[in-house]
Amino acid sequence: MWQRSVCVGLLALALGYLCVLGPELPPAALRQLSASLLGTLRRARSLEARTVAAWQAAIVRPARGWARVAVGVNACVDVVLSGVKLLEALGLEPGEGKNHAVLSSGQDLREAFAHFMERGAAAERFFSDAEAFQAIARTASEHPAAQLYVGGNAALIGQKLATNPDLKILLCGPVGPKLHELLDDNVVVPPESMQERDEFHLILEYQAGEQWGRVRAPAANRFIFSHDLSNGALNMLEVFVSSLDEFQPDLVVLSGLHMMEGQSKEMRQRRLMEAVASISDIPTDIPIHLELASMTDQDFMSNIMHQQVFPLVNSIGLNEQELLFLTQSASGPHASLASWSGIPDVGVVSDILFWILKEHGKTAERASDLTRIHFHTLAYHILVTVDGHWGNQAAAVAAGARAAGTQACATDTIDTSKVFLKAPLEFVTSHTEAPSKISLNPDEPVVHWHREGISFHFTPVLVCKDPVRTVGLGDAISAEGLLYSEAYPQ
Repeated sequence: MWQRSVCVGLLALALGYLCVLGPELPPAALRQLSASLLGTLRRARSLEARTVAAWQAAIVRPARGWARVAVGVNACVDVVLSGVKLLEALGLEPGEGKNHAVLSSGQDLREAFAHFMERGAAAERFFSDAEAFQAIARTASEHPAAQLYVGGNAALIGQKLATNPDLKILLCGPVGPKLHELLDDNVVVPPESMQERDEFHLILEYQAGEQWGRVRAPAANRFIFSHDLSNGALNMLEVFVSSLDEFQPDLVVLSGLHMMEGQSKEMRQRRLMEAVASISDIPTDIPIHLELASMTDQDFMSNIMHQQVFPLVNSIGLNEQELLFLTQSASGPHASLASWSGIPDVGVVSDILFWILKEHGKTAERASDLTRIHFHTLAYHILVTVDGHWGNQAAAVAAGARAAGTQACATDTIDTSKVFLKAPLEFVTSHTEAPSKISLNPDEPVVHWHREGISFHFTPVLVCKDPVRTVGLGDAISAEGLLYSEAYPQ
């Protein structure tokens, strides 16, 4: 660090000396020397500082923004605390990890938490035993370190969007008294959406390097579980859709389909078809963004893709776990990959995103509205769009990455001393076709490439060294990306 400071000081002296000598030097020589020294000075800044400066120039508001956004349908109160502290309070000893699609006991919770903590991966699970869950929830909410927040993807996206005073936000979901108290004043909740009791979700966080027995977390993340029947049955979906006529939104944001995994297969299938019918009632001139979340049932994921959900929405938001699960569920490209090893390979991610839009997106031959995917992982983001449908996407992907850096560190602006660049400085854009090799330039951090009528916008993320809170990070990223996006009228 001190070497860079010395370098900057010497360069500043050199520039000052040039100004003194300026009258004695030919103008062309002065311009060339000044440009050279300024270029060296610019490069002497950290990669992080150069990235932030470039984002500032790239992040501009769209020509035609949103005025009214309707968000639904999963909402709850998040009880956030250290996973290790809760498990210790429950008297659960460290042990071997094991994945469970559904939790039914404290033992299942212990094993599933250890499994995902060891991988540094986010996950969300349904806890089937209501009585056992209530006992765990009481212990969690009464823990001295516990904090209560707005929860549920839809409510989190609504809360993030509501920080923009120019937007009016409608939130429809199971809103109890505590959640209503926590919501921003700019969020309107229809009376039909209110209920007497809150739904609580338990968010067990862990930090990078944190140890529990022999398990050591390679990255900071969280494990979420709940016994949530209102959100699990999408009880507020019909209320949400019926509220749109009066609210007249410019954009609809939908989330919560993943909550149905806790239902029986028969009920899930019936409810999914009812959801499709309700979503179909939303006027086609209103763009719909679907936010995905952690799932474990491949048949259910395949149904969401193939039974008219994907073709009904214009935009999708998802992370690396959801992307890999999606391609595994539908036998897409790289489906044989069991899990990501470290930072997800950009070329592999690009191939899967391309396949989703080619197989399920809008084309001249296919009656689908899907034209946009916002992919986010810890180290980088990619926005993928079908040409001719979305604008301002370079600004949108940069804004989403900036939101990741500020929210994780709990700062209003990015503090370059608290973040680091983790994205690959070189990568290829595909592993299934002749790839382009890209070298990342922090002075131009939004990289664009094109493939068969589909545009890709990539930018690195400045990763928080000591994250304050990881819950809702993906929702904040998607909300910010949507805020800066412009949907072209069709």
